[in-house]
Amino acid sequence: MTHRIKTTLLAATALATLTAGWAAAESTFAMVQINQQALFFNQMNEGASAAATELGDELVIFNANNDPAEQNSAIETYIQQGVDGIIVVAIDVNGIMPAVEQAVAAGIPVVAVDAVLPDGPQAAQVGVNNGEAGAMMGEFFVDYVASEMGGEAKIGVVGALNSAIQNLRQAGFEEVVSAADGITMATVVDGQNVQDIALTAAENLMTANPDLDAIYATGEPALLGAIAAVESQGKTDSVKVFGWDLTASAVNGIDAGYVTAVIQQDPGEMGATAVRILNDLAAGGSTEAIVSVPVTIVTSENVDDFRSIFE
Repeated sequence: MTHRIKTTLLAATALATLTAGWAAAESTFAMVQINQQALFFNQMNEGASAAATELGDELVIFNANNDPAEQNSAIETYIQQGVDGIIVVAIDVNGIMPAVEQAVAAGIPVVAVDAVLPDGPQAAQVGVNNGEAGAMMGEFFVDYVASEMGGEAKIGVVGALNSAIQNLRQAGFEEVVSAADGITMATVVDGQNVQDIALTAAENLMTANPDLDAIYATGEPALLGAIAAVESQGKTDSVKVFGWDLTASAVNGIDAGYVTAVIQQDPGEMGATAVRILNDLAAGGSTEAIVSVPVTIVTSENVDDFRSIFE
């Protein structure tokens, strides 16, 4: 039998109409996504969709538009519709747990991606170790300060205090950097995981710290905001940017020399891995509880390997 996939990008108000028109498939899975604005999440969706197509499964994708309450409602609706598995990219890792527990109690396996859920009945956690990766970037920064900045630097952070995973990235980075000699930590500003807010926050960070040498951005919106702020403030010659998740702007910044290093995840593989796990579970298989996807620190030395993503 030939199967096909219908990937649906859903607004919250349209969720109740999902049952109409599902194609015949081996299994039907739902992905509850954070938003459709960030390239990272769109790449995750693409990877998940490609894997579902390959496996003959059907995937529906719900866009929560950064609203954790909508994620909970989506899971409850998918339970009622009897999907075969749910992928969750959680906004509020604690607040999502009652819905996750409800899904598993209904016999629907749940796979968490990226955002790390507390201990619970979910089948698997797919993603990177955000704390360790943040520490890895911290070590890179310490070495960079020693070799390229005369052993002294002042760095501020553009974070997203509403994001559990970005808080882990911040904590891992700060633990390493704050223990290093010659490095001063400026304040942390909250970009709220929204690019325009991150831009304003980064501008305020530089205004309050005119002697700032570097910025660490904990996610894609924060990094885009920091890059735009450095450019708008005319600081491309004096402030170096370090952060997470490549974009075309980040690649341009690397080429220009003021973006120094960016942690690049593989969101497409995260999404694909989650679908494969659910497919295996639907067939009676099993999974490891933690499935790690590696990261790469992208610099001027290896950025050419990633240019094709943005062409």
